[in-house]
Formats: sequence, C-alpha cells, structure tokens
Amino acid sequence: MIADVLIKNASELVTARGPRGSPKTKEAMEDLGIITNGAVAIDGKEIVAVGETDEVLAAVTRARTVIDATDRIVLPGFVDCHTHLVFGGSREDEFIQKIGGRSYLEIMQGNGGILSTVEKTREALASPRALLNRAGAFLDKMLAYGTTTTEIKTGYGLSTESELALLKIIASVKESQPVDIVATFLGAHAFPKEYAKRKADYIQLVLGMLERVKTEGLAEYCDVFVEVGAFSPSEARTILEQAKKHGLKLKLHAGEFNDIGGAELGAELGATSIDHLDYISERGIELMAEKKIIAVLLPGVPFHLMTDRYAPARKLIDAGVPVALATDFNPGSCPTLSMQMIIALACRQLKMTPAEAINAATINAAYALDRGDKVGSIEVGKRADTMVLDIPHHRQLPYWFGVNLVTTVVKNGVVTYPP
Repeated sequence: MIADVLIKNASELVTARGPRGSPKTKEAMEDLGIITNGAVAIDGKEIVAVGETDEVLAAVTRARTVIDATDRIVLPGFVDCHTHLVFGGSREDEFIQKIGGRSYLEIMQGNGGILSTVEKTREALASPRALLNRAGAFLDKMLAYGTTTTEIKTGYGLSTESELALLKIIASVKESQPVDIVATFLGAHAFPKEYAKRKADYIQLVLGMLERVKTEGLAEYCDVFVEVGAFSPSEARTILEQAKKHGLKLKLHAGEFNDIGGAELGAELGATSIDHLDYISERGIELMAEKKIIAVLLPGVPFHLMTDRYAPARKLIDAGVPVALATDFNPGSCPTLSMQMIIALACRQLKMTPAEAINAATINAAYALDRGDKVGSIEVGKRADTMVLDIPHHRQLPYWFGVNLVTTVVKNGVVTYPP
C-alpha cells in the first residue's frame, strides 16, 4: 500500500476510539485507546491504517510524506463544539470592569455584554469582507492549536438581515478554510434594544428568521440562551419547537449563571447538547443521563469572568452524562481559541482526569456536533484529522498551559500546520 502521509514512532498514538455510534460515558471516558510506538497511515482524506509502527510499516510500502513522531504523542484533531467566532469589535473594557468586581449580568444590564457586541457587529456588517477575513484569521489560529472541526453560532446580529448575513459569512468562511465548520442559528441570544419592551414581537421575529434559515439551508442547529435576563424556558420552548419542525437540530445555552430549568427543557425536547451547566439541578443531571444528551462544559467562561463557579463535571460523569469540552470563543466571556487551555482548565477546575478531558475534547465533542462517525478519533475509515504534540505522554497535555504544544496538524490528509 502506498500512503500519502505516514506518521510513525509515536510514543503514544492516542486514538480516542470507543464504541461506534455513541459518545463515551463514565469509566469509558478514561479509555484513550492508546497504542504505544504507534503509527497511522493516510490515503487522500481518509485514515487507512492504525497500529504499532512495525505493523503499519509492514502494510505501507511507501509514503509520500513521512512524519517521525519519536518522543511525541499523536492525537485526533480537537473538535471545538461551541464558539461565537464571527463578531465585530472586542470587549476588553468590560474585562477591566470585571477585575473591579462587576458581574457579567450587571454589565449586560448596563447596555454592555452581548448587546455591545451586537452594535459593533451590525456596524461591521456594512463591510462584511472585513468580518470574513477576521473569522478566517481566527480559524487559522485555531488550526495551529490543533482544532480541525468547529461549530460557529450567530447571535450578534439580532435582526433578520443581520443574522442571515452572519450565517452567510459562516458559509463563506466554510468554503475558504480547511477547518470543518458546523453552523448554528442563535437569533435567540438576547433581546435587542429595540425590542426590550416588545419581547413577544421579537420572538415572532425569530420564528420568521427560522423560516428563512430553513428555506436557504444556512444552519444545521438552532440554539437559545435560556437565562435570567435572556430567554425564559417558555420563550425558548416556542422557538425550539418551531426549529424542530423546520428540521433543525437543537442546542441550548443553560445554567451559565442561574438554573431556571434549561436542562430539563433541553432533555424534554431531545437536544443534541446542553451547554454551560455551571448551575444544574439533580433532576436535570438525571434526565440528561437518561437521554444521553451531551453536556458541553465551558470552563474558560468562569475562568475569564472570575466567578469561581464551575460545572459539576464529576457529578455529570458519575451519573452517566456524556461530557464534552469547548472554548465558547467569544469577545465577552471567553476570548481564547485554544482547546489545549480548555483541557488544562478542565483538569484544574472541573477535576477531570487528563484522559477524560482529552476524550471530551475529541470524540465526545464530535458527537456533540453529530460528527462522531466521521471525526474525533483515529480509526480506519475516519477523516484524516490528526496532530503531533511535543510531549512524550498524554498526561503532560494539561500539565503545560499557556503554550502551544502542537508541532504538526494534518487536516483532511494534508499537512496544514506549519503552513
């Protein structure tokens, strides 16, 4: 067999493989499917051989590109399953306010927060090329840090034309970047200023947006921010039920600052994932475990907001809830593009083990985007998304933080980093 790419001699080939068709839960999250002195062969965009180096070399007679991973580990590409990557402006001024003790909700109620980014994004949409270029630059950085698949939400337009324009930018960047992108419509991110006293009217507007999203095929998921000061469970239900009728799959922001029943609602409606969950009831945990709804935990948010309230990862895992990790990259509550940093935080603040955190950032995150059959693990027949890290053991991945350990990224069978 002639391969396009051969990665050999990995001190650990971390396959993250598991049972086909479902994310990992409980004890299975400790199993990384490690092959010592491992190798992986790639033909085109597909993985064609996985095993010990001697075994793979016996099957591969020649390779066009050979990567020697001696004293290094090989991982599947990270899947960042929750981001808000297209936006205008930044919010470092709010960061200074947070240092001074103001809370996220206080800033939001004072015309800051999401609405300040909405204003800047609407202004930026006058020149969408600049937003497109900025999104592409962000994706380049994500790729350099090992992210090969990501989700991108809207939510900073909050008008029909602005939200559709953001979805079209996501579609454009999807065509121009190697990172695989999943689009999510989040028109129900907040109530815009012009609808502050006409919330029912804005909900009707969002329902109208859903018609356009469906007709134009611009998104795969619909998300709603279920939170005090955002959307109530009953308001979210109206939107999510309509989205489901239109064939969109469901996600929810829930329990970021308060538990107002978002987890229970998401479980009832059959959401693919429920994200944040820094606050969640015992009943919410029980329902998510029963229905195997993925909990996407975002430890970068309480870290950046300095709230010291992190999701109860140990409770969720012990209960049998499949847990994934993501950055929640956005200008207000988590301005990081590094899944490596998120893994470091998950181990320190959520008390997840290195193995659990790596599975949560790869195979389980892939299932949070309904991509578990395609990406998230190193297995024959899956997409050739892999990376080499300059560490000899996976336990060193969360040990180091604030640095980029990635030396090589292979995306769709092509070495894309270094460029």
